[in-house]
Amino acid sequence: MAVLARMRRLWERARAARRLSGDRGMSTAEYAMGTLAAVALAAVLYKVVNSGPVGAELQQLIERALRAPF
Repeated sequence: MAVLARMRRLWERARAARRLSGDRGMSTAEYAMGTLAAVALAAVLYKVVNSGPVGAELQQLIERALRAPF
């Protein structure tokens, strides 16, 4: 019972802190910048993975993994 009461107090403190803070999450501009950064990173990773040397290394890695004894 003491654990339940302690968790309830902790939950109430967290809710009160959330109510007192004026920040309710990211704004639209922050979402846009986050999305733009994620897309840029994805584009860079796509170019790297599809480049010749990296693609060949990944292919060899997958082939070795599939031939590994169990």
